[in-house]
Amino acid sequence: MRGPAVPAELVEEWQDRWSEALGLWSRFTRLRPPTLCTTSAAARREGLTGSFAMIRLADQSVVIDLQRIVALGLADRPLEVLGHEIGHHIAAPASVTTSARVIARMRVALPGVEHTAPMLANLYADLLINDRLQRDRGLAIHELYRAIAAASTSRPSPLWRMYLRTYEILWALQGGTLTDAEPGIPLEPRVEGDAQLCARLVRSYASQWASGAGRFAALCFGYLEADGDDALDPAGVWDDATAAGAGARVPPGLAEPDPEEETGAIHPALDPALNGLGRTTADPDNGTEVTGPPREDTSSTSSAGQHREPFEYGEILRALGMDLTGHEVAVRYYRELAQRHLVPFPSRPDPTPGETLPEGFEPWTPGEALADIDWLQTVLTSPTVIPGVTTVQRVHGVDDMAPPAPVPVDLDIYIDSSGSMPNPQQRLSYPALAGTVLVLSALRAGARVQATLWSGAQQFQTTDGFTEDRDAILRVVLGHIGGGTAFPLHVLRDTYRQRRDDDRPAHILVVSDDGVTTIFNDDEEGTPGREVQAEALRRARGGGTWVLELFGTPSGIEEARAMGWTIEEVDDLEGLVAFARRFARATYTGTAA
Repeated sequence: MRGPAVPAELVEEWQDRWSEALGLWSRFTRLRPPTLCTTSAAARREGLTGSFAMIRLADQSVVIDLQRIVALGLADRPLEVLGHEIGHHIAAPASVTTSARVIARMRVALPGVEHTAPMLANLYADLLINDRLQRDRGLAIHELYRAIAAASTSRPSPLWRMYLRTYEILWALQGGTLTDAEPGIPLEPRVEGDAQLCARLVRSYASQWASGAGRFAALCFGYLEADGDDALDPAGVWDDATAAGAGARVPPGLAEPDPEEETGAIHPALDPALNGLGRTTADPDNGTEVTGPPREDTSSTSSAGQHREPFEYGEILRALGMDLTGHEVAVRYYRELAQRHLVPFPSRPDPTPGETLPEGFEPWTPGEALADIDWLQTVLTSPTVIPGVTTVQRVHGVDDMAPPAPVPVDLDIYIDSSGSMPNPQQRLSYPALAGTVLVLSALRAGARVQATLWSGAQQFQTTDGFTEDRDAILRVVLGHIGGGTAFPLHVLRDTYRQRRDDDRPAHILVVSDDGVTTIFNDDEEGTPGREVQAEALRRARGGGTWVLELFGTPSGIEEARAMGWTIEEVDDLEGLVAFARRFARATYTGTAA
């Protein structure tokens, strides 16, 4: 924005007040000095666009747009602005993990308008921070709102009136101090009543503010449903923390919903801790008129069962300000779900001789490799070196008594990604989760993995042979093609046609549905699929498994069993865990679990 120039004295004054602002929260508070941008262009380069100040949780930073501060008439309020931004780091949300949890809880209470959860979470945190700064520290936070309202030409929405009226109630200000109501004339009953509830919510849940997030969202739901996004920030200057998680690490524990997400998504009027009536949503005679979301509607936006869907998981991460692709979201989602189910991957004794040990010395004679001479022992034997007379070489033997070192079994996994298979980036796919569990288990044991994603003819993705590159493997395992169905026999054939007898054993794992029977088709060279499979199983020397999501028994299953394939059906998490452990402990005869 264009505005008045920022004098150097103002920059110095705001820098000098930083320590005092830190002390508003604790004398032990330590944060890096703020980034004071003297132009709005410089602030935009720091990522500040929706407000005159912002925080970044990734590097514990505060960024201030001083040019916009001057334009809004806030130049004389350094403690209020700086103290507020520090409060986001210290009190609410304080961490990326807490911010994610709050957004997740609010989304349940906002069916149809879930995208407003980040801004709503920011406004809720502002209430808690500002109440403490004004009530306990004596700052004039209300003057920020008065100054910005005076500089704004937009008309406040009903939601914004309710929000500002909440501050008036919290701080015992005369009605109309912050709202656009005439002094002494109350706002409409609904707005006044909701503001009273909101003030109770802020005070009652101040020490457990995350637990009040769903209630605050439910209180605002009716306004958002009626007025849309414009209801949130009419002046367009209060978005100081919605992208606070940009650049931060993905917080753990988000793949599974918090139990309080559902139980906390209630209107404050139905919370016995706030309504003073002891009523809850379970009371059949509760006649209180509320504007929160209907309880039966929340199921349309929340996950059923024990896990959040991948697309919901991604929406929460993006709401934190994280710029992630669908595949990057899927990798983090399935890795988190798989982590607790990682199992010991099978290994086999190394058939090569035991450890080589030095046993002594013997003469070295001309004609033998010059590199075999042990020069130190030769010189110690005689300072005069005479080839074939004084030269010696070290003799090594093999420790036959040492047990053979275990060798992990490599994993060769083929994931069906035809149109009949779910897209693991959108919906929880148990076959993809099974593959992730086994891939991570194999890598943890030191095995190498080759992964192939397949769909129709010539529709496939594969790693560059067997590798230990986790990201490259999961990029294939969790991808999606969505075409026809044709097993990539040429990949299976070429993998084991080139495999030597002294290579480590490999287990062939096929994840599919009834489309797996295309493995019996002829390859492009005219070789029957049965022959390709038989040769691959023989040369792999580690067995083979089909992990299938079936709704019947397709032809070819019994023939596959006769060829040596193990058939496993996976349709829920319990079946997945049971399969993974059976795979590790029982699929291989004579292997260690």
